[in-house]
Amino acid sequence: MIAGIIVSANLSAQESKPNIVIISADEMVPMLLGTYGHPVVKTPHIDQLAQQGVRFDAAYANNPLCAPARAVMLTGMYSSNIGMYDNAAPLASDIPTINHYLIHQGYETVLSGKVHFVGPDQLHGFQHRLIESNYPADYRWVKSREAKIPRPHVNNYVANRLKIDQPNNNLRLDEMAQNKALEYLDTKNESSNPFFLFVSFNFPHEPFWPPQKYWDMYKDAEIQLPDLPDNWQDKLSIMDRWLRRHSSTDVMDVTVPESIREVRRAYYALYTYIDDKVGEILSKLEDQGLDNNTIVVFTSDHGDMIGERGMVQKRSFNEWSARVPLIVKYPDQRFAGTAQPTPVSLVDMLPTMQDWAGIPKEKRLHCDGSSLEPLMDGSIDEDRFAIIENHSEGVYTTCFSVVKNEYKYNWFTGYGAQLIHLPSDPFEWNNLSGERKYAGLEHEMRKIILDHFNPAELEKKVRFSINSRMMIQPILEQEGIDWKYTPEERR
Repeated sequence: MIAGIIVSANLSAQESKPNIVIISADEMVPMLLGTYGHPVVKTPHIDQLAQQGVRFDAAYANNPLCAPARAVMLTGMYSSNIGMYDNAAPLASDIPTINHYLIHQGYETVLSGKVHFVGPDQLHGFQHRLIESNYPADYRWVKSREAKIPRPHVNNYVANRLKIDQPNNNLRLDEMAQNKALEYLDTKNESSNPFFLFVSFNFPHEPFWPPQKYWDMYKDAEIQLPDLPDNWQDKLSIMDRWLRRHSSTDVMDVTVPESIREVRRAYYALYTYIDDKVGEILSKLEDQGLDNNTIVVFTSDHGDMIGERGMVQKRSFNEWSARVPLIVKYPDQRFAGTAQPTPVSLVDMLPTMQDWAGIPKEKRLHCDGSSLEPLMDGSIDEDRFAIIENHSEGVYTTCFSVVKNEYKYNWFTGYGAQLIHLPSDPFEWNNLSGERKYAGLEHEMRKIILDHFNPAELEKKVRFSINSRMMIQPILEQEGIDWKYTPEERR
């Protein structure tokens, strides 16, 4: 009997379809949250959520980039299996999301905040999208596979570019997303039909421009600096080197202590800003009597290197880029305080929500994820693994990563591999690939990749997709076609 069926058997007919609330940050690494062991960053509401629920200690973004990561979470499919290669790739309308499944079960599906859909379908099963789109909905962000142009991302990671208590778009949109989400919850009560609410914030994504209140909280705080050995540049992988060029960190040093300390102070401040938003949502659920039948999930789409390995932003397979917080709280707080070390990933969210909603197995189409329900009680699954991929954003070949048990295996097609033992090497400086005693493990990890992907065929698909979008985008601009979403367009 699967865990989802056990849950249904213990609840009344109405409660068998719990409300589901996902709260997602952007570019948030778990290592800086209090519940994951950080001694300085103030996140009391997220910490309490973990105390009342299940904390996944090895959760990963399957593609550490905004649009693909969110598409993976909503569809339960690996990004390359749905053509989500980069931030300018469209999610096809014939790919079911969790919204479509939930609507069939009588749920109302609501989005408040960032999602970054590209293409004419700006809903993908969300019946209500409460605020405007913030990112290009066309293909203007598509990038050449070979003729890559270094980007100015590095400029947001130096102290003289920080702005404190200044109006900015991330803050405006996050306040709007929060207010609309709270207004929506005000319309719900214990007798309401079940709903799925996805509240998605832009912060702590750069630029790091926190409100004064949060900046002041860390005035005298001890700020953790990047962990860099003396010969760190010699230890970088080929992917690290490509991504440093992509973000221009190969020509501007983001590891200067005086600068990165201030940048991280602002980053810490934005963690506490998001934590307050989480607290407000949890309070609203309680005020409306919804906490007794609502499952709450807190996560992020990916992390941020923020100076580690001399890198910034995401896209890489390193822990600071690819690992995400993942916390699940049940209404009755079953499994409270559980810490789960088994590797999991965002692709697992769709089948997990299917279990929560009681969707019969025969009504489910194929997906790449596996439900998290069997892991909620802390049971360890040594056969389980997480797959991470990036094939176009800043890189020049198909790149794959597998995390299983205590090891991470990174394979850069045609450019070698890395094998990392995470417990003994958390900052991933020591490459064990090629050592004889690990030959069997490398073979096993590589087989997982090849059982799921065909690198040669995938390379062709990536190139065709990029070239197609680069050809179409000028026509969209010429014809004045823009799929940008505003709530007034909903009919």
